[in-house]
Amino acid sequence: MRTPVSTRLDHAASTIRRGLSRVEVLAVFPALALIAFWMGAPEVIFATSFLLPGLLALQAMRPYGRSGADRGPIDGRTDLPMRESFLSALDAALELTESRGRTTACFVIEIDGFPDLASRWGGAASDQILRRTADRLLTTVRRGDIVASIGEARFAVALHPVMTTKLDIVMGLVDRVQKALSEPIAIAGAAAHPTVSIGFATPAQIDFGSATHLLDAALTALIEARHHGPGGVRGYSEGIRSRAELRHGLAEEVEEALATGAIRPWFQPQINAETGAITGFEALARWHHPRAGLLTPPDFLPAIADAGCMGRLGDAMLTQALRAIEAWDQAGCPVPSVSVNFSAEELHDPSLADRVKWEVDRFDLRPSRLTVEILETVAAQSEDDVVLRNIEQLGAHGFNLDLDDFGTGQSSIANIRRFHVNRIKIDRSFVTRLDQDSTQRAVVAGILALAERLNVTTVAEGVETPGEHSVLQQLGCDHLQGFLFSRPMPFDETIAWMRDRAAKASPPTPFRRRIG
Repeated sequence: MRTPVSTRLDHAASTIRRGLSRVEVLAVFPALALIAFWMGAPEVIFATSFLLPGLLALQAMRPYGRSGADRGPIDGRTDLPMRESFLSALDAALELTESRGRTTACFVIEIDGFPDLASRWGGAASDQILRRTADRLLTTVRRGDIVASIGEARFAVALHPVMTTKLDIVMGLVDRVQKALSEPIAIAGAAAHPTVSIGFATPAQIDFGSATHLLDAALTALIEARHHGPGGVRGYSEGIRSRAELRHGLAEEVEEALATGAIRPWFQPQINAETGAITGFEALARWHHPRAGLLTPPDFLPAIADAGCMGRLGDAMLTQALRAIEAWDQAGCPVPSVSVNFSAEELHDPSLADRVKWEVDRFDLRPSRLTVEILETVAAQSEDDVVLRNIEQLGAHGFNLDLDDFGTGQSSIANIRRFHVNRIKIDRSFVTRLDQDSTQRAVVAGILALAERLNVTTVAEGVETPGEHSVLQQLGCDHLQGFLFSRPMPFDETIAWMRDRAAKASPPTPFRRRIG
């Protein structure tokens, strides 16, 4: 395929600009001006003293990251070119790499949990987050790199052809992008703290060298990166491609996986913020797939929903969580409570509350040994009498009720009282960089003060640093959960982990302050 004339002209103009910007060329300008003055040539004096520097200044004002992708539709929220323009520009860049013995790389960048950010801050603020992110991305990439908006909170970057795309060069750009896009964004006197996940691919990693294949490979790598927590980074590989293909066929394997116990809970501990004692575990579904390896809920929940098996998944998680409580008791490592999650679909089942009670009674456990997590958005927005009755009945049966992701929805104080909520879970978006942001601290302090006045306890999720731990302890948060203490682990590892933690336990820090 021949390179379009417009692309060749853009490349020629870019080459001239780079040539004129070289230090050795710029150093000649004063000498030319002096020679022209000595020879009495005013035209040369004007050109060297004003015209050439002026042209260089004008071209320096051209925004980064848009070269070759400007001649198509523009995304109204970010002012960036869109997918079609990006692919055209990337195709042209790939042609240049073939003809000049160079290479490129494609990156796909996504703001983590953007729907939650949009729900928390509102439509106008979410548009501001997108625009600010786009501006930061444009100033982070090199001149000549291509930047576009290719979806909701998703951006693509293609490197201007370079001599090599060694891993250190690629990761250098990834590191710069993540640092730039993770800076706080001021919104109406507060601050949003976005994080981004990144997937990337190079032409050498894919079978076909078209722009579409390269972008698809980077998207596949992004999906893998998202499975490794906020701020994940992954490069495309054959292993990632194979796992992605397997996920598309999971719906046909769901029933067998549930029947054989291949889908089972992993457990993440919750810690008393004051004493460091283990106060519970949250049961999180994992699929031990024979070919794809360990799959997390984003991998398989759509397949389970498609197969109509959400209820069976909830039953399996509940039963195995109760078995875990029984086994911990027998091992001399009693856990006060285990948290399980029920989907909105399960909450529409009129028999849910009574079925849960029957299952707990079957294991001869007190109802307080089980905690049921209800998403704040479900509690706040549901108008279905069956859902509301289930939530009320679960509380009436004596189960602990956690209001999950508190602060991301619009839950009212009336709902907290109506459902007899025992604890609210502070969403990780409020916890991230809590020790570095006074606005975040003020928001969390307000949530904790509200909880204290309502006589409900609190747990902060997503605690990852000692600084966040320290601030939450000072503010008076009751329980903590996050990677700082442990990642989710299979049941087989929990008893050893609890015993090891007990052996290493040190006296708690004797300071704690309540806000209010």
